[in-house]
Amino acid sequence: MKESFPSDRTDLARTTARPSLRGLVLATHLGPTLAVTGATTLLAVVAGRGVGSCWVAAAVLSGQCAVGWSNDALDAERDRAVHRTSKPVVAGLVSREDLVTASRIAFALCVPLSLLSGWRAATVHLVAVFVAYQYNRRFKLGPWSPLPYAISFGLLPAFVTLGLPGHSWPRPAVMVVTALIGVGAHFINAVVDIDDDRATGVRGLPQRCGARWSLDLGTLALLAAAWITAVLSHRHVASFTMAVAVTFLNVAVAVAGARGAARLAWRLAIISGLGCLAIFVIGGSELWST
Repeated sequence: MKESFPSDRTDLARTTARPSLRGLVLATHLGPTLAVTGATTLLAVVAGRGVGSCWVAAAVLSGQCAVGWSNDALDAERDRAVHRTSKPVVAGLVSREDLVTASRIAFALCVPLSLLSGWRAATVHLVAVFVAYQYNRRFKLGPWSPLPYAISFGLLPAFVTLGLPGHSWPRPAVMVVTALIGVGAHFINAVVDIDDDRATGVRGLPQRCGARWSLDLGTLALLAAAWITAVLSHRHVASFTMAVAVTFLNVAVAVAGARGAARLAWRLAIISGLGCLAIFVIGGSELWST
């Protein structure tokens, strides 16, 4: 009786390539990666980048992939120690070495893709990506963990506007808003795995504050972002209506977190951040003028 093996090398490659591809996609931290890329691209469209918005999307996507893959590569041993099977490396879908290689390739692509927006915009974006990588390496271990989020998210609007013909910076308040969104996402995201993080030596500010305080601080940051944006907008009725909707979303985030549904709280927080983006879109280009 003949044993059942793949009929040839092509079939063998197919059986192993699929899980590796799935692992690579999951290791990008797909939800946040798509949210950040989509949000920045939409900001580019609102700001008037036109076709250049495609280069913004490609550059941000490559940067997000580089950061996501490096995060899972650097955390591989920690994730194995606490049997975090939601992570592709622990689940056996991809190897740590694959992620290191993929991260390097993604960053190598990020450089020329960023330069398509001009050297000023490229410099800002590459600084944002570098700072995010430094979070993965060291900042997540200490009390200054929100700082890279504030810097990287705060610089994204500048990547958009410095690529415009006038090479202008966005209004400072706009950078404050996106920084607040990043910090809020950091605190809320940490709630999901806060016990495992503590067990493996990750002692960022959310881990030091605890789950309840982290959820409250993250929610307040997102609320502040929504209302600052609404005040900046000249279309007060529509903007304030959206800000009220975001407020209710953040109440839902707090309720979900209080009931132990940390992942639901994180998903609602992403929607809340996109709500802030919607206020930018409603407000129009006056939000970007310096």
